[in-house]
Amino acid sequence: MWNPAWMRGVEWLAAAAADPRACKRQWEHGTGFVLLEAGRYWNVLSVPEELGLSALDMLWHDPLRVPGPALRHSKAHRVGFLLPPGPVAQWVGAGVRHVGKGSWIPSPPPYRETGHLEWIIPPDGTGALHIPDVLEWSLRSAARALTASKTIHQNPARPLAEPADCHHP
Repeated sequence: MWNPAWMRGVEWLAAAAADPRACKRQWEHGTGFVLLEAGRYWNVLSVPEELGLSALDMLWHDPLRVPGPALRHSKAHRVGFLLPPGPVAQWVGAGVRHVGKGSWIPSPPPYRETGHLEWIIPPDGTGALHIPDVLEWSLRSAARALTASKTIHQNPARPLAEPADCHHP
């Protein structure tokens, strides 16, 4: 049974395809994904999986920062955030890739997983995307938290050293 939100998401997402009807047929009857053009309705910010999942977790815990659509590629260990088309220069960082005009991304249907691709947060059909400033805040916060966590795990606190042989009178 089709959920109306899924249908709106399908229509919205398929609009980015070269042939929206063929795209929807492939999702309905195919077993894979379709390639969708970035840069017209949305861009994609692709980040390492651990960073992306941590950032999404931060976004979910704040009702004022409701996340937009997010795609996960489990084989490549990446998370992609759909955000409004815009300049590439603002998105810099280790492992961060900005996908915009002239690029294509693989997309499974919004209502089911396809191999290694799945929508963590599928498009809802309203056109809602990640807000760039909020996404940047969550990624920076997640990066700081992950760095702090790794530092703690790499340098666990040592027990206080016993004083050297002391000669008491």
